[in-house]
Amino acid sequence: MPNIKSAKKRVLTSSIQRLRNRSEMAALRTAVKKFEQALDNDTEQAKETMPLIYKKLDQAAAKGLIHKNVAARKKSRLMQRLNKRSAANS
Repeated sequence: MPNIKSAKKRVLTSSIQRLRNRSEMAALRTAVKKFEQALDNDTEQAKETMPLIYKKLDQAAAKGLIHKNVAARKKSRLMQRLNKRSAANS
């Protein structure tokens, strides 16, 4: 445990930020899993939720939770899966 006042404050603020980051990452993962379940069950519902997933990934990248290239890669791969399912259903 730190003795210096500023170091004590950094410990407190970093722990709060860590908890916030964990909850936001968990929400992001949950949203992606819901999209994947919708993709398996109903392609139309997956198409409707795709813009929401894009938005969440972009926000996470903007906040620094994930790297912007990771967000781009995830969006690309999810879109590829959606297009593959759409083509298979047609």
